[in-house]
Amino acid sequence: MNELLDPKNDFLFKRIFGSEENKDVLLAFLNRTFDHAGKPPLREIILLNSYTDKDSPLDKQSIFDIHARTDDGQLINIEMQLFNNYDMEKRTLYYWSKLYSSQLFEGNAYKQLRKCVTINVLDYAFLPSEQYHNVFRLSEDTSGIHLTDDMELHFLELPKLDSSTLSAQDGGLINWLLFLKYTDSVNWEELAMNEPQLKKAMNTLEFLSQDEQARMEYESRQKALRDEISRQEYARDRGLEEGRQEGIRQGIEQGIEQGIQEGIEQAKLEAAHKMLKMGLEIAMIAEATGLSQQQIEALRAVEE
Repeated sequence: MNELLDPKNDFLFKRIFGSEENKDVLLAFLNRTFDHAGKPPLREIILLNSYTDKDSPLDKQSIFDIHARTDDGQLINIEMQLFNNYDMEKRTLYYWSKLYSSQLFEGNAYKQLRKCVTINVLDYAFLPSEQYHNVFRLSEDTSGIHLTDDMELHFLELPKLDSSTLSAQDGGLINWLLFLKYTDSVNWEELAMNEPQLKKAMNTLEFLSQDEQARMEYESRQKALRDEISRQEYARDRGLEEGRQEGIRQGIEQGIEQGIQEGIEQAKLEAAHKMLKMGLEIAMIAEATGLSQQQIEALRAVEE
């Protein structure tokens, strides 16, 4: 039996949660997420960009986020992030705003805008909080009054599932996240005991892990993700090195300039010293050297 593939791979994640035949799996995952945040369950969802065979792992036009709409018109975007691309908060707001504004066409009233929910599943720690599930909304700082319920941002951070949360509970979001975090099937029976739809997700992963074409596409996507991270790291390292070299260059230039100025100043003092020995007047020396009369008087006082 082939080793299980990693369900956190965004291409594979979409195949498990974003296909029409697994729409019930996605609904169960969303309801556990919302229940954990104290929100009511969804009755139905419509996939807006379900997985198809056209979703090539190497096609830059392929979208591996999952877009869905609820029966009351809310829009939901689920994204799996394996690597820290930095500026995640700005990225999240940007894509949330695009989703929100995409609802409005010319001539539409603002009241037609519906709530948009973004759910980021992260395979890295992001927020300065120990809890693995953080939810952000728009509210007033002091009173806590909600400005609008139209914005809702979830961050699910897998690394924050520590040893105290590794046992399956009576169903719930934790079971889904443990499934995503670990590809070891040893604890699957316990995880799925109270989560029937989670069992279907596990069966899908097992099937894809044995499918030769799926494994090839998975490896292609893994390579593309690694290459992208390598490009980012190269660009970062190059930027740091260029910044270091520029700092060295500026330091050298500043040092040379400072040295020149100090040399000029020393030459002026030596000239003034000689003129004082010749008995010339301070005003004449100041005019000849460019030094101030106070500097020359201080020099004469030292000599005396």
